[in-house]
Amino acid sequence: MIRRICSDKVLSAAAGFPIVAITGPRQSGKTTLCRMIFADRPYVSFEDPGTRERFLEDPRGFLHNYEAGAVFDEAQRCPDLFSYLQGMVDGDRRMGRFILTGSAQFDLEAGISQSLAGRVATLELLPFCMQELSIGRDAALDDVLFRGCYPPVHDRDVPPELWFSGYVRNYIERDVRMLLQISHLDTFQRFVRLAAARTGQLLNLSELGNAAGVNHNTVKSWLSVMQASYLVYLARPFHMNISKRLVKSPKLYFLDPGLVCWLLSIQSPAQLNLHPMRGSIFETFVVAEILKKRFNALERDDFCFYRDHKGMEVDLILARGNDRIPVEIKSGMTFRKEHAAHVLRFREVDPGSAAPVIIYGGDERFSHAGCEVIPWRDLGHTPL
Repeated sequence: MIRRICSDKVLSAAAGFPIVAITGPRQSGKTTLCRMIFADRPYVSFEDPGTRERFLEDPRGFLHNYEAGAVFDEAQRCPDLFSYLQGMVDGDRRMGRFILTGSAQFDLEAGISQSLAGRVATLELLPFCMQELSIGRDAALDDVLFRGCYPPVHDRDVPPELWFSGYVRNYIERDVRMLLQISHLDTFQRFVRLAAARTGQLLNLSELGNAAGVNHNTVKSWLSVMQASYLVYLARPFHMNISKRLVKSPKLYFLDPGLVCWLLSIQSPAQLNLHPMRGSIFETFVVAEILKKRFNALERDDFCFYRDHKGMEVDLILARGNDRIPVEIKSGMTFRKEHAAHVLRFREVDPGSAAPVIIYGGDERFSHAGCEVIPWRDLGHTPL
C-alpha cells in the first residue's frame, strides 16, 4: 500500500482539532488513507442507502454508537450530520474524534461552515503525486501521462481506458444527476469532452457553450460542479497596476492527464506522443503536480498566469512566501534557449519576481541565464 505524503499532516490536524475533514475527487484514496491512519476507528459509509436511512430515522441513537469517534465516509450525503456532531464535540473536546470525508467540495464545506466552523481542520487529497508513485528513471513520460495518477489505475490490474470509462460513467450518472438534475446526460458528457480539449488554454465560456450547444449560464454552472468535484481547476490571471493589459479570462486545467487522454480518445502512449494536444496535456500534468504538492503541505494554491495584449505569456506565476516565481512549461525533451524568453521578460514587468523556473520533458537539471531548468521527473523535489 502506498503511503500518502499528507499522512503526517492529517495526524497533526487530528491532534489539534476534534474533527478532521478530508475532501477530494472520487477514487483519490480518501477512504484508504483514513482506514490506514485511523484503523482503530469504526468506519461508516453514508454512500450506503441503509446507513443513511438508519441515521435519518434516529440521528441521536445512530451517533450514540460512535461516542468514542468514527470515520464517516461521504459525510455530505447526510447534511444534518454536521449539526449533531457540533453538539457532540462541544460537549466533549477530545481531539481527532471524528474523521469526515467527502467528494463534493461545496456540500462538505457548506456543512462545515454552517455548523462546524472552528471545530474542524480541512485537507484536500488529490490522486497520487510523482513522489508517491516513485516514478523510476526508466519510466517514459508518455506512459505516465497516459495512465494518469488515480490510485485504482496503479493499485489494480485494470487497463486505464477501462477504468476511466467506468469512472466517467459513474460520475455522470450519479454525481452530476444528483447535483444538477440534468435530464440529457449525453449533452453533459459531450460538454466534458469539449472541455478536456481545452485543458491548458484560456477559457472562453461563450465559445465552449456554443460548441456544446448550451448557454453561458449553463457552462458556468457545469464548470462549477466540475470544480467542486475536483475534476478541473481554474487558474486566474496575474494582476498588477497594468491590469488593463492583461487577459481576464482564466485558464482551464483538468487535474489528471490520464482522464484527459481518455476523454480525447487517445488510446495509447504512442498515439499521445504524436497528438497535437500533448503539450497542453503535459502542462495539465505539471499544474496538477504543483497543486498536489501545495495541498499535501496544507498550503494555499497561490498561482496564476500572465498574458498581455501582445500575446506574451508566462504559464504560471507561483507565490512562495514573498516571492513570485515565473514558470515556463515545455513538453519537449530538448531544452532550447528560446524557452527562457518569456519568463526572463516577465522580470521586466515584475522586477521583484524570483529567479524563473523552466519545467521540461527532458532528463537533465541545470541552470541557464539565471533560470533553473527542471526535468519532469524532479517535480516532487523542487521548491515550487
